[in-house]
Amino acid sequence: MHGEAMALAIAARIGTSLARSISFADFMRACLYEPNLGYYTAGAAKLGEAGDFTTAPEISALFGRTLANAFASISDGGVIELGAGSGALAKSFRSVNKQPRYRILEVSADLRERQQRALAGRDVAWLDTLPQEIAGIVLLNEVLDATACELVRFSDERYEQAFVSGDQNGFHIQWKALTSGALFDAAKHRIPPIEGYTSEINLEAEALTATLASRLSASATAAICFIDYGFPRREFYMPSRRQGTLMCHYRHRAHADPLILPGLQDITSHVDFTAMAEAAVDARAQVISYSSQARFLLSGGLLDQLQAWQFANESERIAIHGSVQKLVSPTEMGELFKVLIVGNTLAAEQLSALAEIDESYRL
Repeated sequence: MHGEAMALAIAARIGTSLARSISFADFMRACLYEPNLGYYTAGAAKLGEAGDFTTAPEISALFGRTLANAFASISDGGVIELGAGSGALAKSFRSVNKQPRYRILEVSADLRERQQRALAGRDVAWLDTLPQEIAGIVLLNEVLDATACELVRFSDERYEQAFVSGDQNGFHIQWKALTSGALFDAAKHRIPPIEGYTSEINLEAEALTATLASRLSASATAAICFIDYGFPRREFYMPSRRQGTLMCHYRHRAHADPLILPGLQDITSHVDFTAMAEAAVDARAQVISYSSQARFLLSGGLLDQLQAWQFANESERIAIHGSVQKLVSPTEMGELFKVLIVGNTLAAEQLSALAEIDESYRL
């Protein structure tokens, strides 16, 4: 019933469009964020074993504890987490560092209610809007991948943009010529002119990055930490990756068809970290560090956190060691997930030790 209601809502939106179609980004945004119907706004379980995927904070509390340690020198100005999911990151972060204000900006009313229940009594507040001036550290763990992207391809010697139409048999992709505008400019510089090459361009994620960077305080230490799966641009748009990175998640199974199960499945794309770094720099921030998740967590004291953990029994010891392995193993999350940190000059000075792991030359 939920999926049918979501499909009807999208069909109504398509029907009121003059072109009888909507851009893929509009379709994806509706599937994920349509009030009371979208994947992130309806009441179904999304995270953990009962949901469709598991994020690093749910895998191990040591993830959040390591972030708290890594950013201890700049968190006095406060912590803002965007898209806090189950609240697991806030819970583990606060277990180590209880001093700074910890605020969450969550667009999903359903997830916000779940977070408030999970974090009751932990001195966490919720924001309705982003502050005009940001100090301290902003955390975004698996947020950029869930912003609505556009699909673009190179076909018949031209660039084309994906639109979604619908009929009694479901939703369908229509390709229309792309000849001007910001999306066209990005396509010319990123999409290889290879017949049939199809990939994503996420201008919405770039706009979010630019907005955050533009609001970093000029007088207080301020930085943003993006953690997500993705690549620098030269790896994102490799000739061999001709079908892009779009992926859907439903009950811990992954597939590449975003047109089915509207509102019931997660729809994501990998992050072009070069685009995010460029957006931040254009907004007058600077790149402080770019590295794999494994290198960042290990440099941030993950193994120290593990060594200090008081295991209740042997079973817990085995389980926690296994979760740490998932976070840092090259075959699990360690290399696929990247950590991009941008900030102002004061933050760069405070986080200068990150130069040891910085690989921003790859961007």
